[in-house]
Amino acid sequence: MELKAYLHKVQYYETDQMGIVHHSNYIRWFEEARVDYMEQIGADYSIMEQEGYISPVVSINCNYKTVTKFGEYVYIITKLEHFSNAKFSIVYTIVDAATEQVKAIGESKHCFINKDGKIISLKKENKKYFELFSDSIGKETKILLDE
Repeated sequence: MELKAYLHKVQYYETDQMGIVHHSNYIRWFEEARVDYMEQIGADYSIMEQEGYISPVVSINCNYKTVTKFGEYVYIITKLEHFSNAKFSIVYTIVDAATEQVKAIGESKHCFINKDGKIISLKKENKKYFELFSDSIGKETKILLDE
């Protein structure tokens, strides 16, 4: 199964006084793409939370390459870069949907905790999610044009 890159249309409210996307929105797009990626691999974030498995952001970074403006479409290509029992990292590449020019690249790091805030090992706590993440290491979303 191919994983599909997340498509986002830049909204007016996401721009600043200079008419370009405010830097904080790229981090929001990372989250949107991460949640979408997790759904595609079978680890729906909302269901995981209901089951008591939470994956907060431990660190995040973004390197901006060129500006993005209102009305443009961008793809967020997402890849599970690393996974161990209690933590994972995802890398992101934001590209212009029309030109495939790279707009930004980034990475987020996460851990798994329970509802009490204690770090947990998915291998011990939930074999299904452990296997879903293990099987997805290195899998990257692709730009797939709708048929």
